[in-house]
Amino acid sequence: MQQLSNVFKHWFFAAAMILVLLTSACAGAANAATVASNDALARGTNTQLGEPTVRFAFKTGMVEGRMAFIGVGGDLDGQINPDLSVQPGDVVEITLTIGDGMLHDWAAPDLGAATEQISETGKQAVVTFQAGEAGEYSYYCTVPGHRQAGMEGRLLVGNTAASAETNPAADVSIVRSPDDLPGPLNRSTPETVRVDLETVEVEARLADGTSYKFWTFNGKLPGPFLRVRVGDTVEVHLKNAANSEFAHSVDFHAVTGPGGGAVATQTKPGEETSFTFKALNPGLYVYHCATPMVAHHISNGMYGLILVEPEGGLPAVDHEYYVMQGEVYTVEDLGTKGSNSFSVEKLLDEQPEYFTFNGAVGALTGENALTANTGETVRIFFGVGGPNFTSSFHVIGEIFDRVYDQASLTSAPLTDVQTTLVPPGGATMVEFNLEVPGRYILVDHALSRMERGLAGFLMVEGPENHEVYEGTETEGSGH
Repeated sequence: MQQLSNVFKHWFFAAAMILVLLTSACAGAANAATVASNDALARGTNTQLGEPTVRFAFKTGMVEGRMAFIGVGGDLDGQINPDLSVQPGDVVEITLTIGDGMLHDWAAPDLGAATEQISETGKQAVVTFQAGEAGEYSYYCTVPGHRQAGMEGRLLVGNTAASAETNPAADVSIVRSPDDLPGPLNRSTPETVRVDLETVEVEARLADGTSYKFWTFNGKLPGPFLRVRVGDTVEVHLKNAANSEFAHSVDFHAVTGPGGGAVATQTKPGEETSFTFKALNPGLYVYHCATPMVAHHISNGMYGLILVEPEGGLPAVDHEYYVMQGEVYTVEDLGTKGSNSFSVEKLLDEQPEYFTFNGAVGALTGENALTANTGETVRIFFGVGGPNFTSSFHVIGEIFDRVYDQASLTSAPLTDVQTTLVPPGGATMVEFNLEVPGRYILVDHALSRMERGLAGFLMVEGPENHEVYEGTETEGSGH
């Protein structure tokens, strides 16, 4: 879990980087505009406070494509956005050195303090302020987009052990690994297939230091990837865990019948229901909870995919992966630590605080990143639980060789596609060959959503292929 947390601290967001480059190119204008918007902050040194009792120093830089405050000297040397611990009444001095040639400042707005904004490499700015009441405060760069791009940390005043207390639930993962799916069926005749689903409500990690009460199928998000063949008879058994607080159900878009099965599976805590359907149509279909308020149950994590293989199955590939996009609507603002709660107002206004792949921010990075080698073919089963937003699914640096639009597996695929639209409650199947090693980023190309958590990695290993791509990596890339 710590590995995933650390990766998330350093992972990057392309939309924010684009904003960074635009901001840096217009540094003078941005400086004037930003200073004007932060007149309430006391910038610079305050000699009336006397000699500082605590000093911290930072330089600005890029870490794995993400902007950061990098500690300089002492115990903080080399640390990224480190926690700063002080006591009430301390006179704190912050020295900021520009290391990346971009416009930055260091600010603790809740304490009314900030350095001047500077942009020349090697230039320094200093602020002094007095720490106030005990508590946890955020520090960040106030240049638009920079906080979201990674320049944020914590200033802990007072009992740092209590202030920095972790949220145990934030170490519980509900993320389903993208390779957690059954392989091809490799059979030519229909069978009777039993599907067992259990609805489980669990407090787990939403983002670094942030937890949320998810509602799940089988304890993971998305629910299990189900694989049957056209003509199969499917027995669905739905059990609702005894410790659940709500009734749940399941609606399969692959079902021909009332409610997709939902009318037969409204299941109270501790009870079990079932129904049977025949898989008449091949395709890749969403399933989700359909208990009122349906959008609430979906946004809390109750969705998954079922593949109905056509006769003859699917073409062979080297890797298959399972990815679903969703939204989370919290009362608390994006990035708020601790246990977050559901906001019905934001859901109805369609204003999510988080967008996720497979349930959590950073879920498909680090240990859960997709992996492959050059020369191999990747297939991604991609769906949108939603409940509200259409995805413009795209893999940065790759082109989809084949897109099975709307998850129609019996139609000829689209070829040579850059981005494909997938609506809420919809799915697609994409395939592409890998020619060049490197890190490729899964995104919804409505790129502001990256700032709310929506990005994943495909890590490709293999020899360089200079016939296809050759270039020297430069610092500051958003990709």
